[in-house]
Amino acid sequence: MLRAAKRLRGWGGVASMAVACGLTASLTLLPLAHDGSGAAAAPRTTGPGVGTGVQIKADTCEHPEASLTPSSADGPSIRAIKERGKLIVGVDQSSYRWGYRNPEKGVLEGFDIDLARAVAADILGDPDAIIFRTIPTNQRIAALDSGKVDLVVRTMTINCKRIEQVAFSTAYFQAGQQVLAPKLATGITGYDSSLRGKRVCTAEGSTAYDALAENSFGAVFKDEGDGTKDDPDLLTVPNQLDCLARLQMGEVDAVVTDNALAAGQAAQDPAVELKGKPFTKEYYGVAAKLGNDDLVRRVNQVLVGYRQGPWQKAYEKWLEKDLPGITGPPAPLYK
Repeated sequence: MLRAAKRLRGWGGVASMAVACGLTASLTLLPLAHDGSGAAAAPRTTGPGVGTGVQIKADTCEHPEASLTPSSADGPSIRAIKERGKLIVGVDQSSYRWGYRNPEKGVLEGFDIDLARAVAADILGDPDAIIFRTIPTNQRIAALDSGKVDLVVRTMTINCKRIEQVAFSTAYFQAGQQVLAPKLATGITGYDSSLRGKRVCTAEGSTAYDALAENSFGAVFKDEGDGTKDDPDLLTVPNQLDCLARLQMGEVDAVVTDNALAAGQAAQDPAVELKGKPFTKEYYGVAAKLGNDDLVRRVNQVLVGYRQGPWQKAYEKWLEKDLPGITGPPAPLYK
């Protein structure tokens, strides 16, 4: 009965709900399996947009965002992609401005989509030589492990836990965890004690959930339900956009997510806003299956050039309006 009562606390955001619903279509794509060791690197550790190599201590994970040095050499992973003639990339279709389905054009667009196409253009000579597989937040690593995708370009944060599961490129964007709540929310000021007793939504497998698990400030963020149709999860959801829907329907009081994603959600619904300041520093990276080193090095080579101009153009097109003041991509670090 308590949940039923909570569901009656809906408030605005009808227009943005229509947008959210318009982003739920799925794509049917072909799976891929491949493996093999990485190709020999052609080290490039100096120069504009390249960065300086750093020595990483594996036992401390001091710089999880450090990646392999760039290389254009073809290894087994690159050769498999060229033989197929298509790059298969796991993306989002519901993160406004990052990876979302344009309801008017019916195509995937966004900052991450542009980057994925740049990789396809470099490997295959054609930005359209790409197959997009839309995957939820909690299936990104599984999609790589199963070989269903070559890469994941989906606002995926690089951290110490994940670098043991997948191989990341150098960082292409810096974000931070922040609280999203209704503008008229009483008392919520950010990631602090004002969350005590509040129902907070996060995506399953997200760094936001991990942050709350470490320090929730008394917020309610773990579901009591069993995840079934009759007792669905309300606080931990497969896709981050589901949290916005929960917020609009009054089923939760706040959302914790990357501020880069939250800014896009605030752009979808003017009734919500970011609260407080980012409380973490996080880097997005392109993810590949562990062992596909030649592919990681090739992506890093693409990013060397992408940082020289295309990154800024993509930022101005997709993100600057909602995330102003970012002067450029993070400098890459290499192992």
